[in-house]
Amino acid sequence: MNEAAGQFSTGVEAALAEAPRAPAFIVTLYGDVVEPRGGMLWMGSLIECCAVHGLNESLVRTAVSRLVGAGRLEGVRIGRKSYYRLSDAARGEFREAARLLFSPPAAPEDWLLCLSETLRETELPAPWARLSPNVAMAPNNDDVAPLDGVLMRAKHLEGHGDLHALAHETWGLDEVALAYERFLERHSGLLDRLAGDAPLSPSVALALRLRLVHDYRHAALSDPRLPRAACPQDWPAERARQLFVSAYVGLSAPAEAFVGTQFLSPDGALAARNEETERRLFQLKREAAT
Repeated sequence: MNEAAGQFSTGVEAALAEAPRAPAFIVTLYGDVVEPRGGMLWMGSLIECCAVHGLNESLVRTAVSRLVGAGRLEGVRIGRKSYYRLSDAARGEFREAARLLFSPPAAPEDWLLCLSETLRETELPAPWARLSPNVAMAPNNDDVAPLDGVLMRAKHLEGHGDLHALAHETWGLDEVALAYERFLERHSGLLDRLAGDAPLSPSVALALRLRLVHDYRHAALSDPRLPRAACPQDWPAERARQLFVSAYVGLSAPAEAFVGTQFLSPDGALAARNEETERRLFQLKREAAT
């Protein structure tokens, strides 16, 4: 993968300017490349891929060890080679993250309220937020887990109260917006690069797609996905989504060709494409066309 390192002076330096945290980046790699293709990868392939992103072998081995200790990865030794796959417990988290990236639900239009005296002693899961000791509120997304208590749906009446201020204070929207703005700043040059005359090599395309997914995943998972009326006028989530979709589609053909030759499982090279990767790409292309 040394070829990629020599091509990062082509107008996309910002996308790879800083080395990511090794454990989080390895999680991204498994979610984008490994899990949809059968879920097992040779440690040598993992080390080579991470090296392009400024993560040396020692950092990678330490991160893998920690992920194994945390129950996120499982190791299998075959002959003299070590392979790693996601644990069963981690697969559910990856499926939910993949849904948010590749087939996100529509933005909610209203809210959930929970009224219960037991909320005083309850640690609320995101995106639930405490409004008072016995009242909690969440956007009415289809993946929000209900709380124990009296549940109600609520719709904001326009002109009554400052919904923007409530959302800003309750869900920390400044930090979410900052994550999206950082993503936009770091990857805004990708579309111009993809539209240029010189094609990206497969190794560079994969490196750029992995960082695209890594940074967008960080921003999207921090987003409580509130009704649009609760967000600021210049909310950057839509612009970030458009950039993610367009760049992912544009990078995928060469990136997946590289996966099909350089990423090894116990059965040989991982598939360049399969039913799951084609499904993800189809969903993004359909979204881009709307």
